[in-house]
Amino acid sequence: MESIKVHDKTFVPYLKDTEIQEIVKETALRIYEDYKDEVPVFIGVLNGVIMFFSDLLKYYPGECEIAFIQMSSYVGTESTGIVYQKMELTKDVKDRHIIIVEDIVDTGNTVESLFKYFTETQRPKSVKLASFLLKPDVYKKDFKLDYIGKEIPNKFVLGYGLDYDELGRNLPNLYQLEEGQINH
Repeated sequence: MESIKVHDKTFVPYLKDTEIQEIVKETALRIYEDYKDEVPVFIGVLNGVIMFFSDLLKYYPGECEIAFIQMSSYVGTESTGIVYQKMELTKDVKDRHIIIVEDIVDTGNTVESLFKYFTETQRPKSVKLASFLLKPDVYKKDFKLDYIGKEIPNKFVLGYGLDYDELGRNLPNLYQLEEGQINH
């Protein structure tokens, strides 16, 4: 893996696709252990989750259903701190076990908004949260994230569904912003 340039930023290699697939497989099997006797609904938070979501489902050995919702809090490489819903939930999940699937959790603002949205308006039987990546240094919420693929430092990452101003999502590997570059 070599460094890449996206828009005006240089990104250096962070995780190879083979490492990513191992993380995803382990996460899927941990979820299955909790739901092997159920048919959970996996809810992907678009757009960044698309690759993780697809691979997670590939490795999940049990029956499941899927749905999507779209939320956003980023502009460029920084979180705005304001979460807004861009697309409605695509399935009725009342009285269902749901697993909200995120690409990355940093401050926790988006997952907090999602958790409140589902528990207060959708009335599922249970809600659990799964994320490919977690930045524990900036995570500011009290509630538990149930399934974390990997904890990473507080650096901007790109690839495997994660973008920089809409580019880079299609990269199979994960890259991080080169040291010394400003996050905006």
